[in-house]
Amino acid sequence: MNRLLRLILPASIVLSVVAVADVSGYRVTEHWPIGGDGGWDYASVDSGAQALYVARATHVVVVDLRTGNSIADIPDTPGVHGIALAPELNRGFISCGRANVVKVFDLQTHVVTASIATGDGPDGILYEPVTQRVFVFNGRGRSATVIDARTDAVVATIPLDGKPEEGRADGRGEVFVNIEDKAELVRFDARAATVTARWPLARCDEPSGFAIDPAHRRGFSTCGNAMLAVSNLDSGKPVASVPIGKGVDGGAFDPATQTIFSSNGEGTLTVVREITPDRYSVVQTLNTERGARTLALDATTHRIYLPTAQFGPPASDVAGARPTILPGTFEILVVQPP
Repeated sequence: MNRLLRLILPASIVLSVVAVADVSGYRVTEHWPIGGDGGWDYASVDSGAQALYVARATHVVVVDLRTGNSIADIPDTPGVHGIALAPELNRGFISCGRANVVKVFDLQTHVVTASIATGDGPDGILYEPVTQRVFVFNGRGRSATVIDARTDAVVATIPLDGKPEEGRADGRGEVFVNIEDKAELVRFDARAATVTARWPLARCDEPSGFAIDPAHRRGFSTCGNAMLAVSNLDSGKPVASVPIGKGVDGGAFDPATQTIFSSNGEGTLTVVREITPDRYSVVQTLNTERGARTLALDATTHRIYLPTAQFGPPASDVAGARPTILPGTFEILVVQPP
């Protein structure tokens, strides 16, 4: 746009030109062979340290995002589901679903420093920076355990009357989590450690992954019926429903590009554009790999990391039996932004 046009056009029009920049060119550029046996679950990025933490059933693998190499391993985390990071405290927190504990570790040395009892089956986990508390969502216990991240003290246990999955903090002192078996979104006051709202998720079955646009007060629940449910985080009202892929378990939002991502176990990544807070459009369906159902977004590089592996035949002839994971094939897919 030349200088004369810049002077003539209103600022709102110039801004709208920037807002419609293309975000449909995501592509898988690397496959990092990590190896090892067993399954996986959530992954978390420490952008400052350029480190990726991946839950691996009984341990946590730490990957250097600059090289793609495994640089550390945190052992003895039975049934690990998620890793919450508090860089300002130099601490990380691991939910160990089979041991009913959260393990605390040092972000520099990766040495475990404490073990904290939780409710039954801790699964999703997050760090809330305003209160410096960790929220642990107990799937079998149908509750949330709230931990002071500075002292390791349990400050509250909140009953939820449902199975919580992934949650997010909005940066203002509120926390949100999907309730999978009730198809609900629950809101907490992090300081009071209380539930302040429960909202049904329209056109959504078994919500698992969750992402959040804190600036526009929108929540994005990835649902088992291949839909993305968009909610108003102040009123709880449904805003939109967007088709995504099958077998989803993870969601992420990139504020720089106003883009939502859904990682689908069928082997796709759905890229959804937030055109306005009330309008959404699928701009790309990227082929990834079967089993790549969780993801981690690095908000500084805008890369996405997808854990997966190669699969063999089911372990039994029972209908619905899961396929076997071929030993040594675990890898991280790197998705590069346009």
